[in-house]
Amino acid sequence: MKLGLTCPRFIWPGGDTAIAERFAAVARGADEAGLHSLWVMDHFFQIPNFGAVEDPMLEAYGALSYAAALTRRVTLGTLVTGAVYRAPGFLVKQVSTLDALSGGRAVLGIGAGWYEQEARGLGLPFPSLAERFERLEETLQIAKQMWSDEDKPYEGSHYQLERTLNSPQARPRILIGGSGEKKTLRLVAKYADACNFLHGADVRHKLGVLRGHCERLGRPYEDIEKTLHMRIPDGESVEESVQRCGDLAELGIDHVIVAVPDAAADSSLAHLAALATQISEITPAGR
Repeated sequence: MKLGLTCPRFIWPGGDTAIAERFAAVARGADEAGLHSLWVMDHFFQIPNFGAVEDPMLEAYGALSYAAALTRRVTLGTLVTGAVYRAPGFLVKQVSTLDALSGGRAVLGIGAGWYEQEARGLGLPFPSLAERFERLEETLQIAKQMWSDEDKPYEGSHYQLERTLNSPQARPRILIGGSGEKKTLRLVAKYADACNFLHGADVRHKLGVLRGHCERLGRPYEDIEKTLHMRIPDGESVEESVQRCGDLAELGIDHVIVAVPDAAADSSLAHLAALATQISEITPAGR
């Protein structure tokens, strides 16, 4: 089983002027602790689960590029990009640039998007849910085409690209976040290298739905990495965290991505280093 870290909050002693130094400590700490992955949210306003809307929030790809320069081995991605926030060709170029500058460590984490308040606040596109899913699928098709040897037009219902040129070439993995059974998990089976669930999802049932979509599409279910995001509360022991990860592995989760109270704290990084070592030998069900 793999372990990843997400950094959803940027509040530290010292205020805004401390963000660069403390986020650098998060990135370096994740790399040195032997974690597999480092993630940030693709939000522009803080979300309700993690703080007040006015709390500081970094733009995801700027933050990941900064982290790429400070690390050597950890993979880098978003949990998850709202597909409608950026034109698909621009998004693919952003992720390709991150991949090139990080030595092939970028992951495109993507979903339909949900946080209407930030979209309306900053004047970003936020169409109906049905249209957001249509645009998500077209974005996935464009990413696949731009990350291939094809250099030709793309004609979709929402997006038209005259030339899908992408140089330097990149082929990052694609992770789709969400657990909707009819649309999201179908898109995972059709386009993604990985899926992501939030803690509290009925994992066994959702993975059964995903397996069914894979069977209908002729896609090997085992080809898809199953990830889950959860929080480690303050005061939880390493042994308790190991047990929770083991329980998730029994359900079929391959990669646990955690949030901790302070991702820059030495105690948090020590906890994660110990956890990464102890769960590295766990084999998820079905593997």
